[in-house]
Amino acid sequence: MVRDMVRAFAADRLRPGAAARDERGEFPADIFRELGELGLLGMMTPEAYGGAGMDALSYLLAVEEIARADASVAVGVSVTNSVCQWPIARFGSDELKARVLPPLARGEVLGGIMLTEPAAGSDLAALRTTYRRDRDRFLLSGSKAWITGASVGAIFVVLATKDPSLRARGISAFVLDARQPGVVVHPPEKKMGLRSSVTAAVTLEDAEVPAANLLGSEGEGMKIALATLDHSRLGIAAQALGIAQAALDEAMTYAKQRQQFGKAIIEHQAVGFRLADMDAELEAARWLTYRAAWLSERAGKLSRTSAQAKLVASEMANRVVAHAVQVHGGYGFSREFAVERLYRDARVTTIYEGTSEVQRMVIARALRDLETTAPM
Repeated sequence: MVRDMVRAFAADRLRPGAAARDERGEFPADIFRELGELGLLGMMTPEAYGGAGMDALSYLLAVEEIARADASVAVGVSVTNSVCQWPIARFGSDELKARVLPPLARGEVLGGIMLTEPAAGSDLAALRTTYRRDRDRFLLSGSKAWITGASVGAIFVVLATKDPSLRARGISAFVLDARQPGVVVHPPEKKMGLRSSVTAAVTLEDAEVPAANLLGSEGEGMKIALATLDHSRLGIAAQALGIAQAALDEAMTYAKQRQQFGKAIIEHQAVGFRLADMDAELEAARWLTYRAAWLSERAGKLSRTSAQAKLVASEMANRVVAHAVQVHGGYGFSREFAVERLYRDARVTTIYEGTSEVQRMVIARALRDLETTAPM
């Protein structure tokens, strides 16, 4: 039901304007209001806090269908659901959850996370944004980079350290209201893809956070960040699935219509086999991702399975979209055809929320600690 509802909404409201929004780099505030009304901006947040209380698989199905129509919108949906509300719901106090989650879940405000810094990407323990206690509040100062929704979001989970020399042991997680003078949002980044998703650097200048907005305890920030990324990477895998499905759709439609040497190019083995490989790779990645979503609702560590899903799905998406461009020939290089945008949008899925190299590190470390690799 979730998949069918989102698929219909995406076909009606997202796909028709996706290319124009990409061309203009325009954030679709009106669409996000509608997504909030549909309950898609607080899907995994408990009903007690205004959310839909759905499971991870339902959430991934929604993200996949949205990304199939417009990957830029999917990013915003994923970020406010996963890296913002998910850690607040699991590590925040009851008072904090009751105060912050309802407006996020209803889509009245959007959320995100301020994690990456100019010199701290894959090495999260190297972050330099600092915090200090001042009576009943914390003051945060530093620079954050590549912040999704920086100029349109209101509530952000922020990672900061008491002392950079402490590395992971000094990091804490906070919930920041970004609508204050101490939060300086810089001009949007000029990106290759996902152009209607706003991404910008942010400077914090003694930005105030009430003491009650601390997630967990001081020094638990790295644990919270890693748990959040383990879960949020499933959303990136779902985005990759949606982009790849759109590329396969476009390639199949074109291959059935385009005539060369007296017949549709899908009848030529070189093209038909290419489409067959695209279809098989996509389906394999899809079920790996769905399995990871199912396992995420059960006891046990999620790191290995979420890293597998993110690694396989994102790299698959890049291959599938490249094949779709090739099927289109010269037309695939033109902005008049959707595969050109899909090619640009897919590229970042192997980079953000942990590069493919980081996913392999996570999987390798999990294998090191396993007694057996037998299926669960």
